Amino acid sequence: MVRPYAIKGRKRKKNKSERYDKDEDEEQNVGFVEEELEAGEDHSTQKKLKAVVTESDEEKAEEAAQELAGIPVNFSEQQHNDKNSPGVIFILEKASLEVAKVGKSYQLLNSEDHAHFLKKNNRNPAEYRPDISHQAILNILDSPLNKAGKLRALYVKTEKGVLIEIKPHVRIPRTFKRFAGIMLQLLQKLSISAVGKREKLLRVIKNPVTQYLPVNSRKIGFSHSSEKLVDMHDYVATVDNDATLVFVVGAMAHGKIESDYIEDFISISGYPLSAAYCITRITNALERKHVFAFRKPENTLGLATTDL
Repeated sequence: MVRPYAIKGRKRKKNKSERYDKDEDEEQNVGFVEEELEAGEDHSTQKKLKAVVTESDEEKAEEAAQELAGIPVNFSEQQHNDKNSPGVIFILEKASLEVAKVGKSYQLLNSEDHAHFLKKNNRNPAEYRPDISHQAILNILDSPLNKAGKLRALYVKTEKGVLIEIKPHVRIPRTFKRFAGIMLQLLQKLSISAVGKREKLLRVIKNPVTQYLPVNSRKIGFSHSSEKLVDMHDYVATVDNDATLVFVVGAMAHGKIESDYIEDFISISGYPLSAAYCITRITNALERKHVFAFRKPENTLGLATTDL
């Protein structure tokens, strides 16, 4: 068998221009590689910078999440700070504000989002109702009584015995999701400060709550099971104007409050009432007694508040 041979042709000679171009291409390639190396360094540097920026942003976001916006200094806030004058104090007892690790993160437990988790741990989901505390706090802070500067203090005592102080001039988030986030951070950090200030708007304080109450204050508890059924308007009308009234309301779904410091247990309805509606009945009675609650002060131009 004959071995095939390729047809030989003339070899094309490489001219100088081609060699020059080749050298130029090599230089360009070398330059391109150097650029890639520099770009790689820039890319790694950018990654580092990005990581630093991300960390700083996360820190800023965390700090921002820990801060709340309060009402600017005004006449009402000055009244709030005057603790010697008579006023009203609210205490929410047995509030369901408990934090637990669900999955990989800590969350404020509630019956709607964590029913499966609670049942798995042999707990009753009906007892985990932080929304009751949220509604009650909003009703207290939104009342004309508070806007008139007559709310001296607001305390919340959880089912686990944690005592929380909430400043009267703070603006609590309106939505439950944001409220849950604030309570989660409060129970973890123990305090939340105002934006640009050192003032602590929410903080965890030491028990018992009686050490923060005025000496001449009158402690009044509310319970549906109480045999003393009263009309709230008539009851408030008989109280001396110089006395500071302390109203203790249960913030739980079921049961009743039992505190040794309560002087008078009363019932204001023949039917069980929610904590929010009970507070509404109380503030309405006080507003009817004190006409000032319906009047807007003349020098409260800075009452605009900032939502979270």
